Amino acid sequence: MILSMKHEVRVMQGQGSGAIINISSTYGHEGAAGASLYVGSKHAVEGITKSVALELAKSGIRVNGVAPGPTDTGMLTRFTGIPENKAALVADVPLGRLGLPEELADAIVFLASDEASFITGHILNVDGGHTAS
Repeated sequence: MILSMKHEVRVMQGQGSGAIINISSTYGHEGAAGASLYVGSKHAVEGITKSVALELAKSGIRVNGVAPGPTDTGMLTRFTGIPENKAALVADVPLGRLGLPEELADAIVFLASDEASFITGHILNVDGGHTAS
C-alpha cells in the first residue's frame, strides 16, 4: 500500500488532483482473536490513510479507505475453515448475509467519483451493519 501510494501520489501531484482508495477491513478498527498480525496490518492501513489524507488535502488529492466486513470470498472461506465458522460470522451481521465483492466495488467507485469530492480521510465500512452493533 505504501509503495503503491508513493507512485500514485507522484502522478496525481503532477495533474493536481486524484483519489486514492485503500482497502482495510472492519478488523482495522476492532480486534480479532487469532488474527493479530492481520488486525495490526489493517490498523496500519487506516492510520496511514488518515495521515496521508491530511498531508495531501491541499494538493487536491483525496485519500480514503474501504473497510469490508464479512464478504463472500475465497479468503473468508480459508479464514473460517468450516461452514459452521462462516455461519457464525453471518450471524453477527445485522443484514443477515455476507457482503458481495460487487458491493465493495460499488463503494470504491463512489469514493473515487466526483460525487465524493468533499470526502477525504474517511474509512467507509461496507459491512452490513456489523460495526454498528
